[in-house]
Amino acid sequence: MSAPDDAELARLQAEAEAAEAALKLAQAKAALAAAQAARAAAGGSAADAGGSEAAAADAGAADSEEKTDAEDDIPASAPRNPPSPRNVTPDAEAPASAASPTGPLDADEVAAVVAGYTFEGATLDLGALMNTEPVPTAQIRIPLAMMNRHGLVAGATGTGKTRTLQGLAEQLAEKGVPVFAADIKGDLSGVATPGEPSDKLLARTQAIGQDWKPTASVTEYFALGGIGKGVPVRATVSGFGPLLLSKVLGLNATQESSLGLVFHYADANGLALVDLSDLRAVLTYLTSDEGKAELKTLGGLSAATAGVILRELITFADDGADVFFGEPEFDVRDFLRTAPDGRGVLSLLEVPGIADKPALFSTFLMYLLAELFEILPEVGDADKPKLVFFFDEAHLLFKDASKDFLAAITQTVRLIRSKGVGVFFVTQTPKDVPSDVLAQLGSRVQHALRAFTPDDAKALRATVGTYPKSGYDLERVLQELGTGEAIVTVMSEKGAPTPVAWTRLRAPQGLMSPTPDPDIQRAVHASPLLAKYGTAIDRESAREILTAKMNAAAEAEAAEEAAAAKAKADAEYAKQQAAIAKADAAAEKERQKEYDRLMKASGGTSRTRTTRKAEKSPIEQVLGSKATQTILTSVIRGMFGTGRR
Repeated sequence: MSAPDDAELARLQAEAEAAEAALKLAQAKAALAAAQAARAAAGGSAADAGGSEAAAADAGAADSEEKTDAEDDIPASAPRNPPSPRNVTPDAEAPASAASPTGPLDADEVAAVVAGYTFEGATLDLGALMNTEPVPTAQIRIPLAMMNRHGLVAGATGTGKTRTLQGLAEQLAEKGVPVFAADIKGDLSGVATPGEPSDKLLARTQAIGQDWKPTASVTEYFALGGIGKGVPVRATVSGFGPLLLSKVLGLNATQESSLGLVFHYADANGLALVDLSDLRAVLTYLTSDEGKAELKTLGGLSAATAGVILRELITFADDGADVFFGEPEFDVRDFLRTAPDGRGVLSLLEVPGIADKPALFSTFLMYLLAELFEILPEVGDADKPKLVFFFDEAHLLFKDASKDFLAAITQTVRLIRSKGVGVFFVTQTPKDVPSDVLAQLGSRVQHALRAFTPDDAKALRATVGTYPKSGYDLERVLQELGTGEAIVTVMSEKGAPTPVAWTRLRAPQGLMSPTPDPDIQRAVHASPLLAKYGTAIDRESAREILTAKMNAAAEAEAAEEAAAAKAKADAEYAKQQAAIAKADAAAEKERQKEYDRLMKASGGTSRTRTTRKAEKSPIEQVLGSKATQTILTSVIRGMFGTGRR
């Protein structure tokens, strides 16, 4: 390892001094608060006590006003009960002298948090520690190099998960890391437009030590199958694979295995499965008279199961899902682009058009992630990720998933880290993510949870049990968090979890509402990817090949049937001719017999034995008569003078 230069040493020294100053300030505040509490406990003057109460009331009012006003842009904070001076479990109460009326953490715990979030390398800033009020000197961060160790952003609806996602995405892109995120509600598109400052927003950001300025990120818009304004993202059925397709179709384990056999048959016979019509053509062929023999060679695939899969595919296509499959197939490497100025491109997948197809949406995202795993090389531990993939509405992915599907997800999440890809699941509660997947996550940003039902309370206790021990009564704090606040723990550069920190999160620097549609359309038309993916291609695939094969078979069968019919007709004709000839011969024989009988009966001879004299013609009869002969003799004699004078 090369020795650091002067600039690097100066930077490290400055960070160390800043961390030390922050630690001393936190310790001084905590000591002052402890002294005030001790004095009050010892019987301080009523004026002092009243002054302390007034100060606390003013601070609480200011904090409340900041939350209800400044957080309107995030959106507004929900009402909540003020935290207790010391949120600890009953069996771990601290002595009164150590209690701090300003927040749930004492000086030592604040110092531990500051130290736990002080890192050597590049970081992403999440926000400032909350100890009733923000502590701007105690910044909560995530090491950039640890973003490929995956993470979870969870919380009830309306608690600020989308803004957390937007803030992380903006910072990643600013540091040259490409980002992919699914824009479920359409409001993430604001990252492409500079944010709009307001007094409320600036008051909030200043309170947490954020140097806020409006900034737009380099953004590319995509849409599944072209349903929406973005560049179309399509996949071939072959690329999607039987496992993911079975999840979308809701097939059981037997049907899933059978669908795998169909894919194997298509691959072995050179039948390209580009869209759903190709897969339907293969299933139709295998269940037809022409394909029954080949169906038997597939072993476990029965005609009944093939029929079930075919019916599900038809229903799936009728719902409009066939537009997501086709060519040109999207190359996921196009998600790994950076802008000319070195910033990462933020790729937003627009999905409001398929809100009624949640299983397809979530499974399509899993397909993209699996494609990244297949094509990217191993990179090991890098200074920053090659891509960070935000998986919004992650609970849809795991709902009704088969064991094989969950195993595939777990393996992908476990191994894709070494490809330089980080995955953040965004959902409502950690229980939405299977424990095997949850175990692979290094960073957690937990927004508020609600406990309105016994099931909610059970989920809340389960969530609390997954956190390291801390000075917080997490079961209470997680219900008291305001919008834009979260409980955070991340993976440090050494691979160890950081202390649990109640954090007021930074505000995004892009627009916190959707970018206007005309701006999005201009960006899409200017994209170099539109020429590559904008026009669908329909090449020869399984449907055309099998259609031609079945047509040829039908034509051959028709020709064979015609030839057989002609041969049959010819044979029948010959038979009839032979019968006619035989009948004629028999009739002739009968006539001859009758004639012979009649001749015998009349005393004549059989015409078969009598030769009749040939009759002379009229001319011969005239020339042969005696009169004619006499006349001719006289004429000849007169002409030649031979007659007597």
